Amino acid sequence: MRKVAVITGPTATGKTELGVRLARVLNGEVVSADSMQVYRLMDVGTAKPTEEEMGGVPHHMIGVADPFEDWSVSRYVEEAVPVCEDILARGKTPILVGGTGLYIQALISGWDFEARPEDMGLRAELEARFDRLGGEALLAELAETDPERARKLHPNDKKRVVRALEIAKSGGSISDHDRETQSRPARFDARYIVLNYADRADLYARIDRRVDKMMERGLADEVRGLLQMGLTSAHTAMQAIGYKEICAALEGRCTLEEAVETVKRESRRYAKRQISWCKRYGPRLDVIFEKEPDFEKAVSLSTDFLV
Repeated sequence: MRKVAVITGPTATGKTELGVRLARVLNGEVVSADSMQVYRLMDVGTAKPTEEEMGGVPHHMIGVADPFEDWSVSRYVEEAVPVCEDILARGKTPILVGGTGLYIQALISGWDFEARPEDMGLRAELEARFDRLGGEALLAELAETDPERARKLHPNDKKRVVRALEIAKSGGSISDHDRETQSRPARFDARYIVLNYADRADLYARIDRRVDKMMERGLADEVRGLLQMGLTSAHTAMQAIGYKEICAALEGRCTLEEAVETVKRESRRYAKRQISWCKRYGPRLDVIFEKEPDFEKAVSLSTDFLV
């Protein structure tokens, strides 16, 4: 089966740098697996690698969408699969780098999204009802036809609640669809390298410093520019951590200092969810850093694991 290397783990663990280093060793090319790096004009808050950080290694699936577009996991898979196949056809190794677990799983596992009908009129109606009635009411409605999925969703998760109801009203069930697609053979033979820190406090400190650095690099100006283009908090791109909080500050709903603290807190919470998600991966190599990342060690361990 076609082999793909995956570098993942919580935010701020050094995935980008390890991806570049491994690409050089393995004659590979990097394919981003970050749900927000797909958007153009969103560089600072998504921690997109600079040209210098890319080090001459080809990177794919970065800046491929307009921030007004509503990208989803299905759209990502549609675009990323041909990229990986092209890299393999040229005798190179795709190195999937990022922390969006759902994108990684969908790409590797061969999920089929064609069976998920889309009715934009129905979706708009359900979104309006969500805003009017709240998530609890719509979850109760979903529980009547897909109780399994309803139990797994949070009432504040508007996007997933609406999508599940949309499919349920179209005569389907995400739960049934997921069972069917998960039973299919994997699309690629993946080996997972999961980065983390031995002490959670060290990871959180790195996350906090990263947010401070983003502010120094102009995150507030980046968000201001997106708002001036006409983007609003309703757009998918503006719902990313870092963007929605700074947007709230620029719109006067909180101070900038409060927004920065919220970004740090939400980034730490996101890291916890990423760590939990990574436990499902296998075969997996866990690379655990101490106070600072040791990329020489990481490359050595990863190369032995992958070759």
